[in-house]
Amino acid sequence: MPQKTWSTKRERQYKHIKKGLKRRGRSENTAERIAAATVNKERARTGEAKTASRLSKKDVSSGRRGGLRSHSGPGGRTRDQLYEAAKRKGIKGRSKMTKAQLARAVGGAERRRG
Repeated sequence: MPQKTWSTKRERQYKHIKKGLKRRGRSENTAERIAAATVNKERARTGEAKTASRLSKKDVSSGRRGGLRSHSGPGGRTRDQLYEAAKRKGIKGRSKMTKAQLARAVGGAERRRG
C-alpha cells in the first residue's frame, strides 16, 4: 500500500510497522491499514501532507502514543476525537457534554478505568 507521495523514509516506516503488527498476530489487511494510517499521521504532523486535521497536528506522536487511544484500548478515544465524531454526526449540545456523554452519544461506549 505504499503511496507515490511517500518518501523512502516513510516507505521504510510503513514496512517496519506492518511487519511488527503481523508479528503480533494482526491480519494482512489490518496491518496494512494501521501502518498506512500511522505513516499518514506522521506525514501530517511534520507538514509533508497537503491536508491535516487539527488533532493530527497537535496530538502526541503515533510512536510515543503506542496505542494509548486505539479506540478500544485502555483509554479509548480522546474527548476531542469523540467531539469530532459527534460533530460529523450532527449531535446537538455536544460542546457541553463530558467525554462519557460524548461516547454514549456517538455510540462508542468508552471503558472506564478503575
